[in-house]
Amino acid sequence: MKMRAITIFCLFLLGVPAHAQTDPRFADLEKRAAALPRLESVVVSRNGSIVYERGPVARPTNIKSASKTIISALVGIAIDRGLLQSPDQKIASLLSTDLPKDPDPRINEITIGDLLTMRAGLERTSGANYGSWISSANWVRNALARPFVDEPGGRMLYSTGNTHLLSAVLTKVSGKSTLALAEEWLAEPLGLRIASWDRDKQGIYLGGNNMAVSPRALVKFGELYRNRGDAGGVRILPETWIDASWSPVTESFFTGHGYGYGWFATELAGQQVRYAWGHGGQMLYVVPSAGLTVAMTSKIDGYQRGTGYVEELHALLGEAIIPAVMSDQSLTQ
Repeated sequence: MKMRAITIFCLFLLGVPAHAQTDPRFADLEKRAAALPRLESVVVSRNGSIVYERGPVARPTNIKSASKTIISALVGIAIDRGLLQSPDQKIASLLSTDLPKDPDPRINEITIGDLLTMRAGLERTSGANYGSWISSANWVRNALARPFVDEPGGRMLYSTGNTHLLSAVLTKVSGKSTLALAEEWLAEPLGLRIASWDRDKQGIYLGGNNMAVSPRALVKFGELYRNRGDAGGVRILPETWIDASWSPVTESFFTGHGYGYGWFATELAGQQVRYAWGHGGQMLYVVPSAGLTVAMTSKIDGYQRGTGYVEELHALLGEAIIPAVMSDQSLTQ
């Protein structure tokens, strides 16, 4: 007993709860997770209670583009509070001081909803263009000055520039930094902490990248959506915003999965799944029909696209987590 107590204490210090190592219900999950060397942490919450944790779950980690989903929530709150009109509101007048000289007339047609769904039509700032974008003197102006490669409201062109423009819009209409809004509107009522977040040279927080929160904090954010915008009896987000965010209006060229307001949509193990996705395998899954919210974080260094790693994380959810909780009635209470 003494040795077991020492072992449990050591696991606690490492951020690895003992039940992650001993609970037979999660034996397959533990085995499969251990076989993924890039995987750093997993947190599984069922009906509001954490039932499995693995790795440094309390340590802040860079969630990369999963922060785009947090930007989406802030936009929804800003609309609910009357700071913004609706997803159909045009952005040109809000960012008029950063528009290029003699702009393409189509820039006047871009809406908040176009930015949320990655359908602005502007050339991407992500992928091969990311380095030149963040090296520019003004990220907002650089994103707005890019040529149109499609019409506003056209196909999905995944671009961090879109969500950075949303960060600039939020700062403009509120008179506060996006970090201050995130702390006031989300972090404080949900009981989570944003440990760090990059800014551009003008002080605008990077909409959609390089935000650090812990896996447990990420689960708290996901629970807000699973609970239809309610947090302990306090209304944070309108239910209509949850529905709109989870309703795909386009789809990813890379995966074929649907995409709404910052959330991807797919089906795993016969269940409808909504997920946020950050570079290198920073994942937040919500499976409403199973009462599930799951966070996974991964090592970023050395990660290469096209290796199938994210598909392995999807499989971990669909083949090990969902079946485990759906088959065990003790996890449904």
